Amino acid sequence: MTLLSVSNVGVSFGATELFKDITFTVADGERWGIIGRNGAGKSSIFKIIIGELQPNVGSVARKPGLRHALLDQHRAFEGATTVWQAGAAAWRDVIALEHSLAQQAIELGEMGEKVTDEFLERFGRDQERFADLGGYEYHARVDAVLQGLGFDAEESKTRLIATLSGGERGRVGLAAQLIAPADLLLLDEPTNHLDLDTTTWLQEWLSEAAETVIVVSHDRAFMDAVCTNILHVEAKSSESYKGNYSQFVPQRAERRLTRERELEKQRAYVKKEEEYIRRNLAGVNSFQAKGKRKRLERLPRLAPPPGDPAAMSLTFEVGERGGDQVTDIKNLRVEVPGRVLVEDFTAVLRRNDFVALVGPNGAGKSSFISTILGDRAPAHGEVRVGGSVTPAWFRQDLSDLPLRMSLADAVQEIRPTWSRGSVQNHLGAFGFTGDEVFREISTLSGGERARIALARMTLARANLLVLDEPTNHLDVENIEVLEDALAEYDGTVLLVSHDRAFLREVATRVWAFD
Repeated sequence: MTLLSVSNVGVSFGATELFKDITFTVADGERWGIIGRNGAGKSSIFKIIIGELQPNVGSVARKPGLRHALLDQHRAFEGATTVWQAGAAAWRDVIALEHSLAQQAIELGEMGEKVTDEFLERFGRDQERFADLGGYEYHARVDAVLQGLGFDAEESKTRLIATLSGGERGRVGLAAQLIAPADLLLLDEPTNHLDLDTTTWLQEWLSEAAETVIVVSHDRAFMDAVCTNILHVEAKSSESYKGNYSQFVPQRAERRLTRERELEKQRAYVKKEEEYIRRNLAGVNSFQAKGKRKRLERLPRLAPPPGDPAAMSLTFEVGERGGDQVTDIKNLRVEVPGRVLVEDFTAVLRRNDFVALVGPNGAGKSSFISTILGDRAPAHGEVRVGGSVTPAWFRQDLSDLPLRMSLADAVQEIRPTWSRGSVQNHLGAFGFTGDEVFREISTLSGGERARIALARMTLARANLLVLDEPTNHLDVENIEVLEDALAEYDGTVLLVSHDRAFLREVATRVWAFD
């Protein structure tokens, strides 16, 4: 059964064209992954699906009564005060009915033999409606989802929303989507706040769920595990593919190759016909030449395969080689007020090691990094940094970026002797062109900030790269560029990431935290 059909949709805002041809059809039970470059409008497709964004051309057909679940990042969890209430927010009508039934049961007990037929009929109707709405199942669903996403289900009934970190709020929002009674789940980067264990749980939940799923994600391993279809958005248009992400890649390459061959074949035909026309237009074969010219004029010309602007081009160069022992860590303890994050950790980081730090959210991986780099003092133990070690640190929150500087000035700060042309060429390699280089960093999106952070990092000539969730704001194409750059890097890497495909490509050793 078709749940949703988007046909030849185009969206424009004045002279600005967002989409010119978005087309796909979603059947009941399918799980679609939407991929494309940052800024391609992937999240805007959700707005088209729910009717918040109206197309200028084309049409959107939805199954009558279609229920969707889409997280509103700006909502305050529907006035909920606890984690459990926030997770169950979409069941508020059922919860109100449940409270009403509880009160009716108390009244029934108090009435005794004085109970009226009218009261019993109403009580029976409400019980039946409560069952039809899933009232006897929703408690278990809320508990299961919260538990799966890393919360203690019982503790969640008293834990206040106001005490949550940003990442925890993100997980509560995702829980609310999964718990909501819906036919269609619309998930925008659902793995961003998840660790490896909760990501695996989410994959299994979605694979077994009755709901149809459309997900925007840059996590290739997640899309391989979950998706049955891929929608690729590029050049303001879309193409549909059957299968998961790994199956999409060769299909796309084959389609592009076929189109390029057809284009070359048509160009060769046109060239041959034009040459015949040129030679014969004034001769004895002029009648045939004129006929060929008319046919060429009516011939629909094939367009080159669509493409988006090139991905980043980056290289991490090493200045000084540095010693063979980068860091020597002995009996290290890392603490925050009231809690020990890392206890009695001992390890040696050697030159050309590519070490992944893995563990659940809250295990202290970022705090461990800041301790290794001397940004915080160890509670116990010692960290010895080898001679001539030059680190460069990509912070998860990008908090070291000079927000009041322009992109050009942020590069010039590191390379004061560079000409303005050299600065612009360097920024161009990271997708910033023209007047964009004069934008203030505070105005940039998350993906753009990640790119300027990498642009500055490549100038450090560091022999130790410390990367804390570097892929969070990058699209798939740029993640693959980063993988290639690290493969060519002749230094040491300390890496935190929940992107399993990225870890498989890059890491050679693992330090586990729990």
